[in-house]
Amino acid sequence: MPELPEVEVVRRGLADHVLDRTIAEVTVGHPRAVRRHAAGGEDFAARLKGRAITAARRRGKYLWLELDTAGPGDDAILAHLGMSGQMLVAAPDRPDEKHLRIRLRFDDEGPELRFVDQRTFGGLSVHPLAEGTGGGLLPEPVAHIGRDPMDPLFSLDAAVAAVRRRRTELKRALLDQTIVSGIGNIYADEALWRARLHGARPTEKLTRAQGVTVLGAAAEVMADALEQGGTSFDALYVNVNGASGYFERSLNVYGRTDEPCRRCGSPIRREAFMNRSSFTCPRCQPRPRAPRRAARTAPSRPPFGP
Repeated sequence: MPELPEVEVVRRGLADHVLDRTIAEVTVGHPRAVRRHAAGGEDFAARLKGRAITAARRRGKYLWLELDTAGPGDDAILAHLGMSGQMLVAAPDRPDEKHLRIRLRFDDEGPELRFVDQRTFGGLSVHPLAEGTGGGLLPEPVAHIGRDPMDPLFSLDAAVAAVRRRRTELKRALLDQTIVSGIGNIYADEALWRARLHGARPTEKLTRAQGVTVLGAAAEVMADALEQGGTSFDALYVNVNGASGYFERSLNVYGRTDEPCRRCGSPIRREAFMNRSSFTCPRCQPRPRAPRRAARTAPSRPPFGP
């Protein structure tokens, strides 16, 4: 699933091409693409016709387009990119993509917005805006997520304190979108490598300095990825013009099993993690020792015989 840098690349492209334009027609080509819109495809299309797109927003890995005045209770188009969803801007006369699912045409007859999704895990839906738990207006289904490290209003101190309050492993805490949004499997591994920490470290044993270091590393690695257009492992992640990102070439651990660590030369190790994989350097990121258990003493036995 695309993470913060990839979604931000798409958001910027949408901001350049679809803002202040009025939707003239919506075509839904596959019902799964609007399955998160409970009222169905016809209602989805009807609620968008005649509406103006006024802003392209993102928090963490979540992307939405605000409509009209964009106040509390007003509508927004929430985009779930899933594993293969693409938001493309295309000339009206360009041939349809093979996996085109939703088309938005505008009343200026300029470039249209197309949602293309090969695996149909993603989709679009319309939801009212609500006050988020971290402040600001978000579509209701994602109003619970926290701010991300690249948000100007992100509080590093609050995020570090929240991570340290958890009773879990560090990588699991980094992936918890209610604490810090935007960090997924790729950038968690990269941030942990930069911070020289193993993802299995218990959060309750994390020092404040270590928390600042790893969250700072997450912000740095995502900023670096953003400069290169994000990470593309295949042709499924692209920007609105269909171009891939190049940060894959700069990854230090993710996907580099048995390749030498760029810092110490040790072979990168792959470990199973939550039905996915974690990649670490065994020398730079030693696994924390398991806590010692108290020795069990054998119960005393009564003496034999009289």
